[in-house]
Amino acid sequence: MPLSIKPCEQCRWDLVSLGEVMLRFDPGDRRIATARLFEVSEGGGEYNVARGLKRCFGLRTAIVTAFADNPVGRLLEDLIYQGGVDQSLVRWVPYDGVGRTVRNGLNFTERGFGVRAALGCSDRGHTAVSQLKSGEIDWDEVFGKHGARWFHTGGIFCALSETTPDVALEAMKTARKHGTVVSYDLNYRESLWKGVGGPKRAQEVNRRLAPFVDVMLGNEEDFSAALGFEVSGLDEHISNIETEAFRAMIRKVTAEFPFKVVATTLRKAKTATRNDWGAICWEDRLFYEAKMREDLDIFDRVGGGDSFASGLIYGFLEQKGAQWAVECGAAHGALAMTTPGDTTMATLKEVLHVMKGAGARIAR
Repeated sequence: MPLSIKPCEQCRWDLVSLGEVMLRFDPGDRRIATARLFEVSEGGGEYNVARGLKRCFGLRTAIVTAFADNPVGRLLEDLIYQGGVDQSLVRWVPYDGVGRTVRNGLNFTERGFGVRAALGCSDRGHTAVSQLKSGEIDWDEVFGKHGARWFHTGGIFCALSETTPDVALEAMKTARKHGTVVSYDLNYRESLWKGVGGPKRAQEVNRRLAPFVDVMLGNEEDFSAALGFEVSGLDEHISNIETEAFRAMIRKVTAEFPFKVVATTLRKAKTATRNDWGAICWEDRLFYEAKMREDLDIFDRVGGGDSFASGLIYGFLEQKGAQWAVECGAAHGALAMTTPGDTTMATLKEVLHVMKGAGARIAR
């Protein structure tokens, strides 16, 4: 059954995201352990989708998150202002002076180069958003009084604590009650789950939430580790001839869960700075593919999947159809990986340019 999307005029927001926003420290061309200077930006799996839809595609988006009320939190606030995402749903938590009870998340990430893979080191224990509990957000006000056409959250937020899956479930149920499309990016992160039960716990959480998802997103590792679906016939990398293995996996996934859309990125990491990149989308028993871009040059791979998600969602919100949506997502993800930081610096004009297969000749 195709997605049923509410009209713009009935909603304050086109999309509302729920998730953590961290302060990213980028050592540039150096490594974390040897850097003396870092450039900072904001980022977070669920937030990046909302920011992409606002900054690149011009839609009305909001973020539900929480910050400790200190200068680091206010820096994150200032960075979000630049992206234009509505912060009226952000919760501010009093700071105790040293972070014993609440703090803001930090994420140190080096981009990698050639045979040296990208590396991340997060510092996000006891963060404000991880302490959210069900009943603290008035979701009926968000989705009923104000209205949103689409709600997005994912496995990163739900891995932060014992309470965050309950918050996500409450939001998803309320969103569906008010006719809002729900998307979920599995976004499995071993570092977040290894201390609280690993893949087994991740599958328990994600399988509990999956029945309330309309649009499920992820890659091969996500569907395996976070939902328990093995992708047979694949080696450690993805190539053009192996997309049929993904089709078989998606058939299994949709036979068990009532998803309306399933989308996955396809990536073969030849080096940290050169990848093959493509995507598949399933809707109403049909498959749609974005062509594999071979030897795509990567500047910073972090956030590529989130930018794919925002492009895909834009296509569906604009009623462009699944084929256009998956191509838009793949093009936007490819562009996002050519610039530093978690979030997009692309424009809609550039996305359309790449979708048409145009080259990279200088624009004057």
